[in-house]
Amino acid sequence: MNGLKKLPALKLDRTRQSAPQVFEALREAIVSVQLEPGTLLQRAELAEHFGISQTPIRDALIRLGEEQLIDIFPQHATVVSRIDLSAALEAHFLRRAIEIEILKTLCALPQPELGALIQRLKFHLGVQEATLKPLDVHRLASADQAFHKEMYDAAQVSSLWTLVRKRSGHVDRLRHLNLPAKGKAQAILQDHRDILEALEKKDEKAAEAGLRRHLAGTLSFVKDMKKRFPDWIA
Repeated sequence: MNGLKKLPALKLDRTRQSAPQVFEALREAIVSVQLEPGTLLQRAELAEHFGISQTPIRDALIRLGEEQLIDIFPQHATVVSRIDLSAALEAHFLRRAIEIEILKTLCALPQPELGALIQRLKFHLGVQEATLKPLDVHRLASADQAFHKEMYDAAQVSSLWTLVRKRSGHVDRLRHLNLPAKGKAQAILQDHRDILEALEKKDEKAAEAGLRRHLAGTLSFVKDMKKRFPDWIA
């Protein structure tokens, strides 16, 4: 299966190395489910598509392999992997543990700092609301991530966001598949509203409950999703 036609054109930033940009573009295409499992990724074709040599393509593919988003069969083929449920569950466990502690930290912030954070989170919530009519799955997913990254930054643990993102490829693919489901987008916004309200009240227990409900949303539908997307989930 060749999916290069689904890859967006990439205008390279010549002030940056090519390999990270190719990695970012391919990773986004995989995580946002634009590239299906089994899609063939050939170095020569990718190099022609991106207008660069095969060396940065190789480096980008190695990084994707490290995140288990592609399967590399030496001397044979490189293809987009199926979604690994074990990896998704591990990423969910990691993120939940980190973000529960982040919420505790945020609830303890001095009021001026917490008030400023609340305003930034309300801005991200407004962006999310704007993606609903008509539903723009990719913009909603991006706005969802921005909401959570804001909390990592406010808790001064931004590097942990990078760690979580690196481990979240498979669970993010599940979320992208599930986002168009009836009521899913609205549920995401309601969860964020609940978390925001709990933060405003400095209510740790309510914030944790809202977070647990929010992060568990997609995984609670895994059995149904395996039936709906048998070729996607291992």
